[in-house]
Amino acid sequence: MEDSIVVQATGLLQDLVGPNDANLHCIERLTGAEIIPRGNELLVQSDDDAVCELVHTIFDEIQRLFFQGRAIDPQLITAIYHGHSHGNQRTREDFQRESLVIPGGFQPVFPRTLNQSHMLKLLVERDINFVIGPAGTGKTFLAIAYALQEILEKKYRKLILSRPVVEAGESLGFLPGDLTQKLHPYLKPLYDAMETLVPREILQRLHDQNLIEVSPLAYMRGRSLNNCYIILDEAQNTTVEQMKMFLTRMGEHSKVVVTGDVTQIDLPKPHRSGLVHALRTLQSIDEIGVMRFTPGDVVRHPLVQKIITAYTRAEEENGKSG
Repeated sequence: MEDSIVVQATGLLQDLVGPNDANLHCIERLTGAEIIPRGNELLVQSDDDAVCELVHTIFDEIQRLFFQGRAIDPQLITAIYHGHSHGNQRTREDFQRESLVIPGGFQPVFPRTLNQSHMLKLLVERDINFVIGPAGTGKTFLAIAYALQEILEKKYRKLILSRPVVEAGESLGFLPGDLTQKLHPYLKPLYDAMETLVPREILQRLHDQNLIEVSPLAYMRGRSLNNCYIILDEAQNTTVEQMKMFLTRMGEHSKVVVTGDVTQIDLPKPHRSGLVHALRTLQSIDEIGVMRFTPGDVVRHPLVQKIITAYTRAEEENGKSG
């Protein structure tokens, strides 16, 4: 079957297909269709009528988002594809209604998958949230984006970032520099996320005003964290004792977000993962939110999702055979 997609606005086609046709190639990889640009048209070829219809739907969606001011890139296209291919259509109104607008930020942040949308809803509604899933699903990025919005709107006194330091056994004294410098390599993914969301001068101002604090778990013992937004990343590498200690630091008017991937536990034996234990122990508490992402939510390069799925399948097979 052949289908033709007509792009009316002059010059719009190049914006949609991307530099070196990157967006076009992404859609071809995802759908298996062949897409041929001709003037202001795209010729879509596939043996499957449903594939041609899906490609048409994807282009309708990215045109809507483009006119809304959204940058079109392979990551966004991948998210749109997963939404539509799993029957979870996202409209322009959905994206606009659910966007995060960070004061002074580069651009609004939109949920790219249905589960990302569910995560944002939980962040608004619940004071404690566990967000579980493989790398590339946006769990840490969205947690940081929402936190920056809340801090810059002065809804919380401080943003506290923490991560278990398995490699150093949380004994950081032997490392050079002050505490922030010691922890920087371990918290680099969190800093990377922040730097893609707001200019560095805003981050520097937040640090200078002590509105962002980085802290290893061991330094939280005995504290009561009031009016804070607290993110614990890579929580699968906490011990049971550390997780209990962390969760009980929460004070009045505070929010806690715990992110992790239970398939990537690096704890030495015989320690049990505090994240796995907490999910099981706290499951009866309705006020605690739990968001579970799957490999289908990965919004990095299309190959990443396939790699994660392949490893997950292999681990499951090894578990059965073992």
